[in-house]
Amino acid sequence: MRNLIALLSGLMFGLGLIIAGMANPAKVLGFLDLFGQWDPSLALVMGGAIAAAFLPMQWAMRAQTCVTGAPMQLPATRQIDRRLVSGSLLFGAGWGLAGFCPGPAVVALGAAMPGAVIFVLAMLIGMAGFERYNRRLQARD
Repeated sequence: MRNLIALLSGLMFGLGLIIAGMANPAKVLGFLDLFGQWDPSLALVMGGAIAAAFLPMQWAMRAQTCVTGAPMQLPATRQIDRRLVSGSLLFGAGWGLAGFCPGPAVVALGAAMPGAVIFVLAMLIGMAGFERYNRRLQARD
């Protein structure tokens, strides 16, 4: 049942990304081009996503288990530290350069977009590099 819920959620998320245009790097880059031909439509998509997630997040913050019965796993800290800021900067730079973030990149990969292949490979290499770096940091402690 848990896998079915995950599959349906992923399909719904991917379909929403396609409909909203977030799997199209040109649309994303148009949104990020504040001083050129700015396309504000993705701001509406983000606003709609925040509005749609608001009540479920309120529920999730109070719940002990999720819909599948598994323990609720939310971030344990709200602290803004150097790792969070540097990770956010890297994420934003990748998004601005490629027009993809991880979710839409996987959707675009499923659509066999050449740019998505390169982005997903770079993302996987970056994730592996971070994991290696993180292990070294933890080994020092």
